[in-house]
Amino acid sequence: MEFRDLKKQYQLHKAQIDAAIQEVVDGTHFILGPQVALLEKELAQYTGTKHCIACGNGTDALQLALMAWEIGEGDAVFVPDFTFFSSGEVVPLTGAVPVFVDVEKDTYNISADSLRGAIEYVIRNTDLRPRVVVAVDLFGRPADYQAIRQIADQYGLLLLEDGAQSFGGMADGRKTCSFGDISTTSFFPSKPLGCYGDGGAVFTDNEEWAKRLASLRLHGKGSDKYDNVRIGMNSRLDTIQAAVLLQKLGFLEEELEACGQVAAKYTECLKDAVQTPADLGNMRSAWAQYTICLRDTKERERVIAQMKADGIPSAVYYKKPMHRQDAFAAKLIEAVPCENTEYICARCLSLPFHPYLQEAEIEAVCESIKSAVMR
Repeated sequence: MEFRDLKKQYQLHKAQIDAAIQEVVDGTHFILGPQVALLEKELAQYTGTKHCIACGNGTDALQLALMAWEIGEGDAVFVPDFTFFSSGEVVPLTGAVPVFVDVEKDTYNISADSLRGAIEYVIRNTDLRPRVVVAVDLFGRPADYQAIRQIADQYGLLLLEDGAQSFGGMADGRKTCSFGDISTTSFFPSKPLGCYGDGGAVFTDNEEWAKRLASLRLHGKGSDKYDNVRIGMNSRLDTIQAAVLLQKLGFLEEELEACGQVAAKYTECLKDAVQTPADLGNMRSAWAQYTICLRDTKERERVIAQMKADGIPSAVYYKKPMHRQDAFAAKLIEAVPCENTEYICARCLSLPFHPYLQEAEIEAVCESIKSAVMR
């Protein structure tokens, strides 16, 4: 059983993907070829944003956003404590200080109450300037942007949406990657919209920021490639990856619908045995992962062992809170307790999940989990 079955996806769409790749090879425009510009146009249209700037990966996308805003020394950037490392990693890379914020126990996304407490702590107890809140759409579920935007506006913070796991998700009739002042996503192969290597994109409605982002991804390019008006980076989405993404964007909605059906079957089967993902309400998850929570770490280890014995893969995203990562120790500001993050890190487990998962496979996963939980 595959954890994320990219082989099946490729087999189903092999002819069109191969043809798109061959077209790039034949044309030999491997860097910023015409497919990149076309992809940027289609991604902006899909998300409902005015500008899309493709780049080398999702981490670069986050760093480019902070660089476009000139975030740096003396600035505080608020980041969920339960997320992938890159959401916080980019902050010290710009010279700023990450301040980690707790998440909601049921949605795994940033807690508005914890965010407000962290901002107040920084204002009262440090010399840092609160500048940005990074809202991560973890596992594909959009964050509570109504609450987050209200807080950001109250304190004059910029809102950066980290949609690395949520491309294709929706809330209140809007697509993810449209909620931030700047929003970002990742096209890592296992993401809801993934390429065949690394890739990312930045979205904004602000024309001046869009121009700055386009410059920053090309060494701070000015009027031509040898005119450099700012310090930037080398972060270009190559043309082959753009060609693959153009094809995969065409069947994304079909895959998202299938993912919703797989998630519903998992939830129906497991809801009485473990903590399943919270009800989405008026949201649509992109289902980057289907994650459950067990009663404690011992039960999680028992479930993992049973699944492995049954030939079923699983993964733990994430075992360690951000504030416990050694890389942040030198500048760590423990502004608020992150008890929910500690709880989730000790109990969460992600299951095999993709749009091509068969009903018999879903049943096998559920039976394996139940047999371990009922011991």
